[in-house]
Amino acid sequence: MSRRSFPNNARRAAPKRRKAGPLMWLARIAALPVLAWTLGLIWFSLTLPGPAPLAVKSDGVVVLTGGAGRFRRGLAVVEAGAARRMLVSGVGEKTSRRQLAAAFGVATRRLRSTDLGYEAVDTRSNAEETARWVAKHQYTSIRLVTSASHMRRARLELSRVLPPQVKVLSDAVPSEPKAPGLAFEYSKWLLRRGALLAGAA
Repeated sequence: MSRRSFPNNARRAAPKRRKAGPLMWLARIAALPVLAWTLGLIWFSLTLPGPAPLAVKSDGVVVLTGGAGRFRRGLAVVEAGAARRMLVSGVGEKTSRRQLAAAFGVATRRLRSTDLGYEAVDTRSNAEETARWVAKHQYTSIRLVTSASHMRRARLELSRVLPPQVKVLSDAVPSEPKAPGLAFEYSKWLLRRGALLAGAA
C-alpha cells in the first residue's frame, strides 16, 4: 500500500507548543535586571576614562590615595605647570611630607606645593575634603587624579559637594583591573548614583 493511501487522520499530529506558564514569565522578568546590569558593566568597562593632556591647565590637582601611579601623576602635573598646588587626599594621620617623599623616592623639596589631607577615609569623604580645599584656595578648576575604574564614582561624589561653577578635569591613571574588581566598582557606582537620585546625602 502506498503512503498516500493512509487516511489523513492516521498521520501523526505535530506536537503543539507549550504556552509559557507563570514560572517561566517570572524567570524572564527576573532575568531583565541581570541583563541590564551586564550590559551596563560592558559599557562601563569599554568607556573607562584616560589621562588628560598636561597642556590643559587647572588651578589645582587632587590626588586620591589608594592606587599605584596616582601620586607620581599628580607630581608630574604640578611640575609641568598644569596646576599650582596638589592635594593628596586620604593619607595616614601620621604621614608627613618627608615620609611621603621617602616612600616614593623623591626629594622633599618637590612637595613644597603639596597639601596632605588627613580626614578622608573613603570616596565620599575624599570629595568633602576636596571641597574644603577648593574653597580655601578659591579655585574654580581642578584636575582629579585617580584610577580609571574609580573615576566615575569619584566625580559623582564631587558633583554632590562642589559648586557647579568649579570645573573638574578627569585625569585617570591607566590600570588593568580584574573582572571581579571592575564589576564591584561598577556596582558601587551604580548603587551610589541611584541613592543620590533618590535624594540620599
